[in-house]
Amino acid sequence: MKVLVVGASGLIGKAVVQDLERDHEVIQASHRRSTLSVDIKDAHSVQALFESVGKVDAIIATTGNVHFGALQTLRAEDFAQGLLDKLLGQVRLTLIGQHYLNEGGSITLTTGILSDEPIRDGTNAAAVNAGLEGFVRAAALALSGRRINVVSPTVLTEALEHYANSFPGFDSVPAWKVAAAYRRSVEGIQTGRVYRVGWVRDAR
Repeated sequence: MKVLVVGASGLIGKAVVQDLERDHEVIQASHRRSTLSVDIKDAHSVQALFESVGKVDAIIATTGNVHFGALQTLRAEDFAQGLLDKLLGQVRLTLIGQHYLNEGGSITLTTGILSDEPIRDGTNAAAVNAGLEGFVRAAALALSGRRINVVSPTVLTEALEHYANSFPGFDSVPAWKVAAAYRRSVEGIQTGRVYRVGWVRDAR
């Protein structure tokens, strides 16, 4: 398969590329430090990316920024950061990318555990992740002959040095294990699925 990975320079993106390039033709794109440059906040940039790459069998997005900050000092423009970047950016990749996706192809987006398990100062991230998951469930009903899923990992083991204090008591998951979920989405048959990786739910 010909697979486009947007966000290939990040922790998850690198793991996905390393896993999939064993069996597939993987094209790497990111905002910085990659073969192809793209700004997911800019429709012209996304359009130019797909025109350069052409038809693909799978599109993977492992990119997008959100805002972290206390609700008491959160401004609308702060909240808009995540909406315009991670949420609308991945939606934009889907809306434009669907026209470059071969029949039977798939799109895989990325959210995270905060959609269901909020943390302190993570209001924006929780809303953005939940919004993306709702979008995927609805889009799956309309993508005729094509599939769309989303991968939702817990905090990465490789990122614990920086984020452990923000995720007290959370189990972590290594990036290679998260990458396996993207392979499942690309090579499997499911659509409209949220693949949760490394989640441990309390017994209730």
